[in-house]
Amino acid sequence: MKKVKTAVVGASGYTGQELLRILLRHPGVELVCATSRQYAGKPLSEVFPRFRNVPGAELQFTDSDVAAIAATGAEAAFLALPHGVSASYGRGLVDAGIRVIDLSADFRLNDPAVYEDFYGKPHPDAELMQEAPYGMPEWHRAEIESARIVGSPGCYPTSIILPLVPLLRAGLVLPEDIVVNSGSGVSGAGRKADVTLLYCECNESMRAYGVPRHRHLSEIEQELSLAAGTDVTITFTPHLMPVNTGIVTTTVAKLAPGVTIDQITACMEEAYAHAPFVRLMGPNKPADTKNVTRTNFVDIGWAIDARTNRVVLMSAEDNVIKGAGGQGVHAFNIMFGFDETDGLWII
Repeated sequence: MKKVKTAVVGASGYTGQELLRILLRHPGVELVCATSRQYAGKPLSEVFPRFRNVPGAELQFTDSDVAAIAATGAEAAFLALPHGVSASYGRGLVDAGIRVIDLSADFRLNDPAVYEDFYGKPHPDAELMQEAPYGMPEWHRAEIESARIVGSPGCYPTSIILPLVPLLRAGLVLPEDIVVNSGSGVSGAGRKADVTLLYCECNESMRAYGVPRHRHLSEIEQELSLAAGTDVTITFTPHLMPVNTGIVTTTVAKLAPGVTIDQITACMEEAYAHAPFVRLMGPNKPADTKNVTRTNFVDIGWAIDARTNRVVLMSAEDNVIKGAGGQGVHAFNIMFGFDETDGLWII
């Protein structure tokens, strides 16, 4: 099997660490570059002792310089950087002939005005942003296959979009009055020093945050609107859960007149019949984070509340794998012609 020379830019965060874990075991990857200003000059195995004696883990972290990344011969680059930072790397890497999978929010949106509205400043490269497809393999496979740069979806959006898109496309739910509540593990905030994220602040406690306008709403509503063929505005409330990783989401939507549970089931089964990482739980079966953490799976269940004529969609995923690094590798596999599951059968 041909090996693709691959770089991970911003490799020392939680998502970067998961990317390294997957890519070091990927049969089609030669890891040639991992960047971290903080750990430059140190081998991966020293910063992350879990990688000791793993082939390839002797690679040293380097500083984050586009020219230096290109000099490694990298053909692909994952950007595991904060939003606003990734955009400064995208153009230089693409112009150097490197195909990019960005895991920040910088290349997820197709409207520069929406980006500015939600992120508080103009996008520095609106042309490249509009070129990048939304990197959800289950719904954008063809665009991902030929893309120079892909905007990989956020963690919350993945858990919301996957259950809703088939139903909106089929007209089984109404596009208005959709309400979503999600809970995420603390790793979703990133690997950083923050008093609000200390153990004693998070343990045995849950709290809402990002209310009423979390930034992920921009990409969620973009993709739901495309599926529905009309503008979709939702109510979304994220919560911080006292766990390391995992997302659980409950989405409630109004059913179109006369829709039955059997129609919901048939729609889901048809939509995801060939999606290896979407596991359908079936009617009246809630998803549980304990079954998806450390994997690239998303589990989806559903139920109908006959009293209110609403469908309740229940999903769970690992926020740093299916919601970040694993989904990025899934897109990478499609871009470079590998089996889409390569490196991702992790349980």
